[in-house]
Amino acid sequence: MGNTKVKKRLFALALASFFAIVLLAGCKSNSGGNVGGGGTEAKGTIILSTTTSTEDSGLLAYILPVFTEQTGWEVDTIAVGTGAALQMGRDGQADVLLVHSRPDEDTFVSDGYAEMRYDVMYNDYVIVGPAGGEIAYSEDVAETFAAIAAQELPFVSRGDDSGTHKKELAVWKSLGITPESNTGYTSAGQGMGATLGMAKEMEAYTLADRATWLSYADKGNLEIVCEKSELLLNPYGVIPVSGTVDEQINTEGGQAFADWITSQPAQDLIATFGVEEYGQPLFYPDAK
Repeated sequence: MGNTKVKKRLFALALASFFAIVLLAGCKSNSGGNVGGGGTEAKGTIILSTTTSTEDSGLLAYILPVFTEQTGWEVDTIAVGTGAALQMGRDGQADVLLVHSRPDEDTFVSDGYAEMRYDVMYNDYVIVGPAGGEIAYSEDVAETFAAIAAQELPFVSRGDDSGTHKKELAVWKSLGITPESNTGYTSAGQGMGATLGMAKEMEAYTLADRATWLSYADKGNLEIVCEKSELLLNPYGVIPVSGTVDEQINTEGGQAFADWITSQPAQDLIATFGVEEYGQPLFYPDAK
């Protein structure tokens, strides 16, 4: 293996260590608890590259301690946009991916970077904007996006090649609209939480995943203006990276994570996340 891949792997480990420190406090206080297994002998560490929504919503802090307790695998997590997470897989910087852009996930598998993608869960997207603004509440995504463009209303895009960003761009494309032609269109290049913060400060509209929206504390004057459309469904998949990508890929640990998160006990755990605090799950289990 060349020096470049070694350096990339070391960088990924360093980045994952940083995210582990950030998650540690939450893992100690917010974990879902034991769902059917005792402590297991330590087996090693895996690198999980995943989306910012699974971190910003608190899901990782809720489930990862249980995974470690039941399987013995520690997890170093790197939370980035889906596009960046998939690229980390291609570069051999991650052992397993938890992402949400189905066409890109399928391409990742068909290109030989993985043998299988597994359904895990889903939630949905919402369009949020200033309360009492120009856009009335609707369940018609096309109508809402078209009105934003026609009136050149401020809109903050993730702009980070994430699954949310890709979904937004797909909607604009389906309407034949070039979003950059709107003078109020801003590309944040940030995660979901930061993008919501920008939308609040700018009194702008944005597309958000419902889990991050519900768990985002300082919503300010923002409210949901469009939701409950089939076009806004947001499926998540888990993909163990193939050992053919890089000799240092932890295929055993990556597969162990995929097997665990699609198991019934883990699916039941996902179904409980958010219910006590928000009155509804933030993600719905969807393993086949």
